Amino acid sequence: MDFPKFQKLVEARPGFFTMDDATASGEYFSDSCGDMYNFFLKVGPGAVIEDISYFTTGCGFGTATCSLVVELSKGKTVDEALTIAPADVEAQLGGYPEKKKDYPERALEALKIAIDDYKAKVANGSIPDYGAMPAPKREAPVHAAPPAADDGKVVISLR
Repeated sequence: MDFPKFQKLVEARPGFFTMDDATASGEYFSDSCGDMYNFFLKVGPGAVIEDISYFTTGCGFGTATCSLVVELSKGKTVDEALTIAPADVEAQLGGYPEKKKDYPERALEALKIAIDDYKAKVANGSIPDYGAMPAPKREAPVHAAPPAADDGKVVISLR
């Protein structure tokens, strides 16, 4: 486990706030430990998650895990976000202690409930079908150009 990253996530709590103008939200309560996880989504054209936040009553592992789910979900479409697996979250932290292995599943369940809320609102007409609107262009990743000649110089092209 990447303890410095864990500690940074717990201290900074990126994404930890209640979004007032959320398009959708979803709450999951864990009977095993009593933690509550709530995700708030702002969905835009192309059904892209433009913003995402969370609130949790959980411990440091719950907070860190929700922050990782925020990182992994933001900028994805709702359908892409549904494909995030517990192993994806776990990989971001370099693993979890054995007693905490179910935290990614809990947080992802709350995300799924928020996405289900979004889809239900679209189906009943209470919000627009953002998925039917053209998605904004996504920026292509910028890659460094390969070295020119083997003259000891490295050429980096920035766009």
